[in-house]
Amino acid sequence: MELFQIQIIETAAVIAAYVVTHYLTRTFVNNSLKHTQLQRSRRKMIIKAVNLMAFLAAGIIIAAIWGLKQSEIAVFVGTILTALGIAFFAQWSLLSNVTSSLLLFFNHPLKIGDTIKILDKDYPFEGEVSDLTYFFVHLKTSSGEIITIPNSIFLQKSVSVMEKNL
Repeated sequence: MELFQIQIIETAAVIAAYVVTHYLTRTFVNNSLKHTQLQRSRRKMIIKAVNLMAFLAAGIIIAAIWGLKQSEIAVFVGTILTALGIAFFAQWSLLSNVTSSLLLFFNHPLKIGDTIKILDKDYPFEGEVSDLTYFFVHLKTSSGEIITIPNSIFLQKSVSVMEKNL
């Protein structure tokens, strides 16, 4: 077999392993966490985080299969980690919203279905949390409009959870 054919087979094996990991992660997390007090939205965030890590690992392995040197991969990973480190401190960055979403997930009582009020002197917002994403929190107001608020705002402003959805 030629090197090209071996690389294609190895790439197909990595992609198949990623698909299996994606399916098993979703099944395992849903089945094991149904018995805990975690809400469905928290389970979805755990699945997204694990699948993101699996995707990155598969990408790095495929890059290595196709001849990317170990030092080049290390430079790439170092660059990504540096960008994430900067994101913790850069309030204007989109990456700060991603890191803020992780902090909100683990340390904030905010959940989908809760009615919240952002206590801001100039622009107070009130509504039901309809979705939590990596970048934004979506609030549905009483008038039916959807407001998207960057996750980093939740770390800068005081938030009052008016109604807990259990």
